[in-house]
Amino acid sequence: MRTLFSFLGLLSCLCSLVSATALTYKLQPNERACFFSQADQKGLKLAFYFAVQSGGSFDIDYTVVGPNDKVILEGSKERQGDFVFTAKEQGEYRFCFNNEMSTFAEKMVDFEIAVENESRDAQLPSKQGTSPEQTSALEESILKVSRDLSTINRNQKYFRTRENRNMSTVKSTENRIFNFSVAESALMVSMAGLQVFIVRFFFQGARKGYV
Repeated sequence: MRTLFSFLGLLSCLCSLVSATALTYKLQPNERACFFSQADQKGLKLAFYFAVQSGGSFDIDYTVVGPNDKVILEGSKERQGDFVFTAKEQGEYRFCFNNEMSTFAEKMVDFEIAVENESRDAQLPSKQGTSPEQTSALEESILKVSRDLSTINRNQKYFRTRENRNMSTVKSTENRIFNFSVAESALMVSMAGLQVFIVRFFFQGARKGYV
């Protein structure tokens, strides 16, 4: 039981070293939106993930700017991205999305900004009769669980993005089929009316000829 409590205690210490923000934002046409994250010290790891869930061609322009307005990352017409970089300077980092290339299309963007301190100073409470090797093995197991959870989380985001994009494609195809069917029906009705008009015109002309 003590080992379990020790495991949970170390896990909570490791989790406290990571702060993350996950949001979904609807970007209007010709809009530029920025979000901010604070790095309290140098050497922190900043993780930036985004995926365009719907709208247009599922692409967006992005820029990551450091405290001194130095561009760290940038890209254009990207569908998704997953980046990790080290904060070389303390201060505020700016993460921007730009939809100025779209005139009518709204873009739904999922993104996550995480600040991680890779310090491994958190230690298990000392217990009589426990060797350093056992403690180290437990720490490695916890870190492996943390990495596996991160992998699962990324896979879930990937499949969610695929699902949303496929659903958007299905809805777009459904709307096109419906519009085509309506246009086809209107064309058939117009052709039928035109044929009736032509036939009546011929018969009226024939009657006038006999008279």
